[in-house]
Order: sequence, then C-alpha cells, then structure tokens
Amino acid sequence: ARSRALSRRDSGPPGVAVAPPRRAARARRGSQVAKMATALSEEELDNEDYYSLLNVRREASSEELKAAYRRLCMLYHPDKHRDPELKSQAERLFNLVHQAYEVLSDPQTRAIYDIYGKRGLEMEGWEVVERRRTPAEIREEFERLQREREERRLQQRTNPKGTISVGIDATDLFDRYEEEYEDVSGSGLPQIEINKMHISQSIEAPLTAADTAILSGSLSTQNGNGGGSINFALRRVTSAKGWGELEFGAGDLQGPLFGLKLFRNLTPRWTFSVCAPSFVTTNCALQFSSRGVRPGLTTVLARNLDKNTVGYLQWRWGIQSAMNTSLVRDTKTSHFTVALQLGIPHSFALVSYQHKFQDDEQTRVKGSLKAGFFGTVVEYGAERKISRHSVLGAAVSVGVPQGVSLKVKLNRASQTYFFPIHLTDQLLPSAVFYATVGPLVVYFAMHRLIIKPYLRAQKEKELEKQRESTATDMLQKKQEAEAAVRLMQESVRRIIEAEESRMGLIIVNAWYGKFVNDKSRKSEKVKVIDVTVPLQCLVKDSKLILTEASKAGLPGFYDPCVGEEKSLKVLYQFRGVLHQVMAQDSEALRIPKQSHRIDTDG
Repeated sequence: ARSRALSRRDSGPPGVAVAPPRRAARARRGSQVAKMATALSEEELDNEDYYSLLNVRREASSEELKAAYRRLCMLYHPDKHRDPELKSQAERLFNLVHQAYEVLSDPQTRAIYDIYGKRGLEMEGWEVVERRRTPAEIREEFERLQREREERRLQQRTNPKGTISVGIDATDLFDRYEEEYEDVSGSGLPQIEINKMHISQSIEAPLTAADTAILSGSLSTQNGNGGGSINFALRRVTSAKGWGELEFGAGDLQGPLFGLKLFRNLTPRWTFSVCAPSFVTTNCALQFSSRGVRPGLTTVLARNLDKNTVGYLQWRWGIQSAMNTSLVRDTKTSHFTVALQLGIPHSFALVSYQHKFQDDEQTRVKGSLKAGFFGTVVEYGAERKISRHSVLGAAVSVGVPQGVSLKVKLNRASQTYFFPIHLTDQLLPSAVFYATVGPLVVYFAMHRLIIKPYLRAQKEKELEKQRESTATDMLQKKQEAEAAVRLMQESVRRIIEAEESRMGLIIVNAWYGKFVNDKSRKSEKVKVIDVTVPLQCLVKDSKLILTEASKAGLPGFYDPCVGEEKSLKVLYQFRGVLHQVMAQDSEALRIPKQSHRIDTDG
C-alpha cells in the first residue's frame, strides 16, 4: 500500500493533463536538482502567504505557530540532506519558513501583517516606531504614515462625474398626422427627432487633506433654445462629523448664484447594538436675476430608524417651496421607498419597490407609483450589470396626462448616459407593449451576439496577460514545489509506515487545479497537478487539517492555472475503506470524515 500510494503520482486519471513525473533515477537526480537551483528572489518571497505556508489559521496561537514551524524545520533542515544540491534547496526552503515564523511570532509585525499585508511591513517610517506597542497603536501609526503618502498624491487625484441626456421624440411612430397632411415631402416615414439635450460635467481637485475645489458646468437645449452655466465650489472638512461648502455660479439664463451648504452628523458615535445615527444638511442660496434677488433655503434631517431603514424630513423655502417626508428601507435583496410631498406647485405621494437578485450580473427589477396634482404615473423597469464598470437599465413610464415613455440609461464608471424616448401622449396598448418587449428582445440579442463574446474575449485576454506577467514567478514556484516534494520523500515513507501500522489515513491520490465537470465546458482544458506526497506529509495522527486559505501556498503546491477557479480532489484510505472528497481552493478541509466514504454496495 505504501509503494502504491507513492507511485500513484506517476499516472493521472484518464483525460487529465498533469505535470510530468519526477521519479527519476539517482543518476539523473543531480542534473534535475541543478535545474531547480535558481535562488528565490525578493519578489517571490513577497508573494508568499505566511499563514498558508505554515498551514495554520489566521487566529493561530503562538503554540500552534511554534508546532507548525518545528514540523517544517524538521522537514527542510539542511543538515538532514547529504546531497549538495538537495542541501542547497533545503536551505532556501528552511529560510523561507523561518522568515514566515519570524513575522508571525512577533506580535508587532504580525499585527502589521494582519492589517495591511506585506506592503505594510515595507512602509517607510517603521524604523522610527517605538517597540512594545499594541496592535491599536500600530494601526494608528500606520494610518499616520499612510496619510503622509496620500497628501503627496493629492494633486494627482480627480473625481470626474458626468451626465449626457438626449431626449427623443418618437410620437410619430404611434400618433401619425391626419391624411391631409401626408402629401408633405418626406412624410411617408415616421419622423423621429431629438428635441432636447443636456450635458453636465464636474471634477474635484483636492487642495489639502481637508480642502477640495469642485468645478462643474452644464449645457442644455430644448426645441432650439438653450443655455449653460458654470459653478465653482470650495469644500472644507471641519471634523469627522461635518463639512461646509461655498458655491459660486453664473449662467446666461440666470444671474449669479451664491450658496452655502453645511453638513453635520448629530450622533456622537455608532453603537454596537443599535445603529441609529442622524445627520442634518442645510443649503442656503441667493439667486440674482432681472427680477431681483431670490433667496432659497433647503434643510434635510435624516435618521436611521434601524439597521436598514432611514427616515428623511425635508423643508424647502423660496423657489418651489415644499415639505417632504420619506421612508427608505434598503436590504440585501430589496429597496423600498415611500414619500409624501406638500408644496407649490407640486404635491404628490410616491411608493416604489426594487428587488435585487443575488446573481453575478446584479439584476434588479423595480416598479413605482406616483400620484399628485400633475396626474398619475406608473413606472416599471430593470437594470443589469453588463461588464465590470457598466450597468444598463430601462424603464417604461405610463401616465396621465404624460402618455407613454421609454427611458434607457447606461452607467459607465462615473459617467451616466440617459435617453428618454417619448412614444405617445395617449395611453395606447401598442406603445406599452413595444416599449416593454422591444428593449428585452434587443438586450438579449446584444447580450448573446455582442456582450457575452466580448466579455469572454476580455477575460481570456486578462488571464493571458496575467499568465505572461507571472510566468517567471510561476516557474520558480513550480521548481520550489518540486524541490519540496523531493525533500518530503523520506518523511512521507515514515508517515505511511506509521499510518499503515494503525490502519490510519493514507492519501491514495490527490489532484489540485482546474477540473471541468460541466458538459457545456468540455472545450476547456483540464489543468491539475499531483499533490499526493505534499498532502501525505501534512498527515498527523491519522488526521489532515487544511485552513481557509488558498492551497497554492502549501508546501509542495503551486498554482497550475493562474487566475482561474481551482479545487482539490482527494482519494484516501482510512481503516481500509476508500474515501473521496473535493474542496474549493480557499475552503477549509478536515479529513477523515464519514460523509466522504465511497459507497461500494453492489
């Protein structure tokens, strides 16, 4: 059984492409080890996961760290190997394990590593940090150093936001002119016109850590008439609880504008049991025009009623005075809003609901009902993520006396493209039908013929780029893993002998990498490596425990398919009975288990 378990890694399952076998004769061993003798670079050391390397939990105690360190030291200690090449490889792996233990065994460096990773250990300024500090003090010190670095980058940062809106009049598709007008030249085809456009853009320029300058502008046109405006604002963060903003604006349709906006958090702090912060914003404005000075004041008070519900009270005086109260409940799967406004000239009641599907495309379906002095509007629609930074949405608006409209919106990063299409002034069933079905047919056709192939090509391009950028590092990882497997041979033989004597845990086969089980993905290539020996080396007292971390960092492992989903498949024998289990890359694994037993009845 021992020789059978060791020889299993020389042959793979049918149809599986694995790394070539490394069981060479002693005459070739020297040349093979010489190929592995490339020294580990600093960049390679930086890419190691120390917890995964030692195979311990992130919450591991000092005793657990010490036990894992001693075990790996016994495996990789240079004095245990007489061959010069193997001795050299063992020395490099021993130093790598020692480096991981040094970082994790020191409470200060471990606190930095846990919070900020290896980049935190390389941060400039740690040499002046006084030792014997608590993790909280280390966090504060790191944040101070990070703020200094951020201040040097302030001038390079902007936060551009923009909106482009194009209004389309397509009423001629459903509401045609009378027959006596059809003798006009070109009237045989429906006339679709662009009747309004709006473009706005804003950028932010941080001046200091607390001051930000904001420049924005807009251009609008409707039915041949248009205008524009430009605004400049200066925002200062006064404390963690508030900020203030001064605004100056001018335009060709309206005179100069002076405004002051204040924000204040009224809650001292967030409590652990009850999340009930509240805040208030106040916006004062003076609008100069040919009719004189028009003052305005808007105040908003908000309060969290519970973890997912926020209540708002708004009072607006001056231009279009109104009072508004609303209740917003936002959860992981839904978004609900109810609002009531009393004002001049508009008063209305609003109820809206949005359902969030838990899929990769973040699909959302929404509907709303709005009724007031202006009439009644029913709106329904959906939105879906079509790429990493793009969200496409469409909504149908049916109202009296507004008629039927189709609204298409595309959000691309911080840019918004909005296309309201007015279909008819009347409530025509045909307009509602085509406004509902048309976008669905167009979307699914585009998704199948354009979007899906494009995203697949982009993903392949990114994976290929990632493989090329990490090719050298992955080759070193592979050589390191193969060297570790060679160093494990004697230890594995002793472990198997001990497990056989007690009818314990023997790893028969273990494969790590990308498995293809779905028939729809038969064209994809299987990419796995044999990890039978490394897993058997981790067996202790007839138990194998793997923590919640990527298994590519375990001794004797490496990543055979960078950027792709990986799994670990294990066939093992316990008390003379075969067991089998498959675990995801970052999933914790504990064997043996009764649920892994292979049913051999019949």
